[in-house]
Amino acid sequence: MQQGLAYSRATGSEVGRILHLPWLAAAYARVGRAKDGLAVLAEAQTLVSTTGARVGEAGLHVLKGWLLLACPGDNQGEAEPCLRRAIEVARCQSAKSLELGAITSLSRLWHQQGKKRKAHQMLSKIYNWFTEGFDTADLKDAKALLEKLESFKG
Repeated sequence: MQQGLAYSRATGSEVGRILHLPWLAAAYARVGRAKDGLAVLAEAQTLVSTTGARVGEAGLHVLKGWLLLACPGDNQGEAEPCLRRAIEVARCQSAKSLELGAITSLSRLWHQQGKKRKAHQMLSKIYNWFTEGFDTADLKDAKALLEKLESFKG
């Protein structure tokens, strides 16, 4: 990953770096180095701001929320605005699959916080928008969470 980033930097491909940095941040999270992942993600977010390249921006916000939740301590208060921002960005880009992923993440957080009814309402609305692709990982994940929340939909 570091070699790919070095290549992107050497060729001046800022968009390439924006696309690769989240992978490195996620890798850091998988090996228990969420704070390092947040530092890498901050670089990606700076590139988005300075270049105006919005590709993957919603995913950056979701990843930041996940990384905050993976850090020691109670970071739910910081993670939730990141997930809400991801939803907002996805909606502005009319990117329903990204919106689904962000809403699923927020719904999972709300489920953990005991906000099950609210989570079900938001997730079922986006899930029901889809008419195909139910064999994709994102829709399977959303459906599994909806089933957990089913008894709280009232």
